[in-house]
Amino acid sequence: MDKDVSGPKVVVGVDGSPSSYAALRWAVRYAGLVGGAVDAVAVWELPGLYGWSAPAVDMDVDEDETRQKMRQELADVLGEHAADTVRTDVVHGNAADVLLRASEGADVLVVGSRGRGGFARALLGSVSQHVSQHANCPVVIVRAEPS
Repeated sequence: MDKDVSGPKVVVGVDGSPSSYAALRWAVRYAGLVGGAVDAVAVWELPGLYGWSAPAVDMDVDEDETRQKMRQELADVLGEHAADTVRTDVVHGNAADVLLRASEGADVLVVGSRGRGGFARALLGSVSQHVSQHANCPVVIVRAEPS
């Protein structure tokens, strides 16, 4: 995400869940309407890593795998042409914190209503709830499209 943005900046969180794919499609449509650019952010972390004295795995492997998977998911969800217009960033850390940092200076932050974890019956996931309460820009929360 090192390119300069002259128009509105739209940040979207992507985690592989159906609602994050819906959020990605919404963000691309919105950016097209307002002449903006989309920054898709994927966050990865190793469960249980915190508190260990040292990581037991090669952390670069997970980041590389996440980058490759994200590019493929963007192409699958948006098509090759549209996927090429989206800037991507893969960041290690806490999803809510990373998205809040990425959205600094953004016109809007777009997230799915629920990610891959948590309780299936919950209306909002913990990340979408946290960013909706703490972001310094408008937040759009998108539900998964019915299958």
